[in-house]
Amino acid sequence: MSTKTSLTYQDYVAMPQDGLRHEIVDGEHFVSPAPSLYHQHVSRHLQLQLMLEYELKGHGWVFNAPVDVQLSPHDIVQPDLVIVSAARKSILTPAKVKGIPDLIVEILSPSTSKNDSQIKPELYEKFAVPEYWIVDPDDQSILQLVLQNSRYSQLTCQAQVTMSKEPCICVELRSIW
Repeated sequence: MSTKTSLTYQDYVAMPQDGLRHEIVDGEHFVSPAPSLYHQHVSRHLQLQLMLEYELKGHGWVFNAPVDVQLSPHDIVQPDLVIVSAARKSILTPAKVKGIPDLIVEILSPSTSKNDSQIKPELYEKFAVPEYWIVDPDDQSILQLVLQNSRYSQLTCQAQVTMSKEPCICVELRSIW
């Protein structure tokens, strides 16, 4: 019989500040290297649109990596972008987002593609994250997963993506590639 040690947030904060991305999913430690420059370019341009349309209009906050999102004692992730609405302000702590954000965005990289497209959709669905975007810079598209009846439904967006809940902000994708 195998015994598995489930890592916690306390284990997470004790990890070295080594420039790598550390995450814990279901108590298991995942490490990936810093993203590419194109990844950062896409992230910054998407963040700018979200900032202009969401945060600067007073709807809530947009955070970019590295930002810790603690979904449970054994699930801590560092998404590329996170949106927390003003209605969910109580989940913001000085050190992290502790709870379920309104939107999580991951931008695919060779080192994170499997986790972002296979492991994290299940994780975010389990914790009822209302919306999850998987950005594919190579395909220049976004897979938009929207929680409906405790399950994600999918839309593939290539020209624009619109948040599913109010305010329904729209992001023009041609300006992020």
